[in-house]
Amino acid sequence: MRREFKSKSKVLLIDDNYDHLAAVNELVSSEGLFNIVGTSTNANIGMSLIKKYHPDVVLLDMNMPEKNGLEAIQEIEKMNLGVRILVLSGYDDADLIFRAMKLGAKGYVLKTMASAQLIYALEEVADGKVYLPSSLTSRFFEYFQQQVIEEKTETVQQEENYLSFLTAREEEVLDLLCQGVTYKGVASQLFISDTTVKTHVNNIFQKLQVNDRTQAVLYAINNGFMKKRTKQLVRV
Repeated sequence: MRREFKSKSKVLLIDDNYDHLAAVNELVSSEGLFNIVGTSTNANIGMSLIKKYHPDVVLLDMNMPEKNGLEAIQEIEKMNLGVRILVLSGYDDADLIFRAMKLGAKGYVLKTMASAQLIYALEEVADGKVYLPSSLTSRFFEYFQQQVIEEKTETVQQEENYLSFLTAREEEVLDLLCQGVTYKGVASQLFISDTTVKTHVNNIFQKLQVNDRTQAVLYAINNGFMKKRTKQLVRV
């Protein structure tokens, strides 16, 4: 169904290039499918216009001097007005596309693309859909998959590093806990007080991000702590 049979979506344009803004304004207005409620060459003024007019869609340039596109997306999202953001950019960088979409943009089109594609993108985003042109889709998803892999790797590495946060004394305490020694037994073997043992144990829990002794022991075993301790003792 063509949009002329529906109520026109309110669109607000933000682009610091006056000539480009005027051309886009003329293009979108000539289609008769949208109601242009405001235009701005200044990002900060654009934010004020969004609060005033509550547009359905904001066509947002990414490269602006006062506030870059990513900052603008974050600010618009914080308004919680249900505004849908369509990015209009001169850059086809996969990282920029990924970050814009991750922050809340619902579409991303290039300034070099045909005018008909821009209108189609506006229609799609106004209808509640997410839009990426085919020329950017494969690049976006390849980058997205790479980011997922890197985040998983970083998480694993972070978990592996938790044990490295322990002091030498905390390692001794954890070693004994893994052997099934009681807190009193730990105090006796290390010649420290029960209170000191509890302090070390609480520090271990915090550093390993666990809640009790069982979780701490399981974490240590699953992450090779006992093998590491054995090697250390052998060296000694």
